[in-house]
Amino acid sequence: MRSIHFTRAASILAGLVAVCGVGIGAAYRKDIAAARARVASGSLLASTRCGTIEYAIAGDGPAILVVHGAGGGYDQGLDLGAPLAKEGIRLIAVSRFGYLRSPLPEDASPAAQADAYACLLDALGIERVAILGASAGAPSAMQFALRHPARCRALVLLVPAAYAPRAGGAPSVHPVSEHSPRGMGPLFDAALNSDFVFWLATRVSRSAVESALLGTPPEVVKRAEPEEQARVSAVIEHILPISQRRVGLTNDARVVSSLQRCDLERIGVPTLAISLADDLYGTYDGARYTADHVPGARFIGYPTGGHLAVGHQREITEAIAAFLR
Repeated sequence: MRSIHFTRAASILAGLVAVCGVGIGAAYRKDIAAARARVASGSLLASTRCGTIEYAIAGDGPAILVVHGAGGGYDQGLDLGAPLAKEGIRLIAVSRFGYLRSPLPEDASPAAQADAYACLLDALGIERVAILGASAGAPSAMQFALRHPARCRALVLLVPAAYAPRAGGAPSVHPVSEHSPRGMGPLFDAALNSDFVFWLATRVSRSAVESALLGTPPEVVKRAEPEEQARVSAVIEHILPISQRRVGLTNDARVVSSLQRCDLERIGVPTLAISLADDLYGTYDGARYTADHVPGARFIGYPTGGHLAVGHQREITEAIAAFLR
């Protein structure tokens, strides 16, 4: 079945290449070279007792460890946290297991990843931080609060991949395939394994990428202010090179597809959970359920905005900054 899917994807791709014309190769080579140069120059490597960990630091003030979602890396963490840095918060953006230059260990569970965060703090000489877990970064962020409470000042969960009870044992978070336009599923499977296919998909079917990969309704993006539309475009562009994130994406798919309820009642740090009802990945219920069961936690929900919280960047930043203060 998988070979059939890739055969269909190849046929779709061939058609797209024919439509796009002869200049496509040069444009792709330029863009992928810029993407590779970008991720190669903005980070540092820490040698820790948990192994090599890639990270970057930006801003000054109280520290927050920013944990990226699927398809990310330290660069996504910096993008996500940039508005907080302007609010006087110091960002420590990490590449999770399998992303960019952080290798995938034999044990790549959320618990092991949480322990790696503590190892990174040891290497940096930092005693205590707040932690922000976005999307697929939420499971390890919650484990950090549980496993290293003395190191965790506060927990922020943004559109989190978090457990919520569902009828019939349905997954807590919806898979990408649910949002692929009819007939495009094989192409998106291929895009997650190829820089070129992903790049091409973003050029010829941007709205499909917004829904299938970013979990955000395209109509929400179309109605957004130019500044927000530019932010969505930057998120898409910064997934490249996807080849350097593929191992992490595969691990995330394994973790997120089998989310288990963690001991929420034992999380003893101030906790803020934020999600949007039209998030196509279905994080709203998990965020609300988590806030309902973590003692003293606060939940902020919005009716629209999708997984990227389009239209709510400023108010979310203000809410997180106020919470951390």
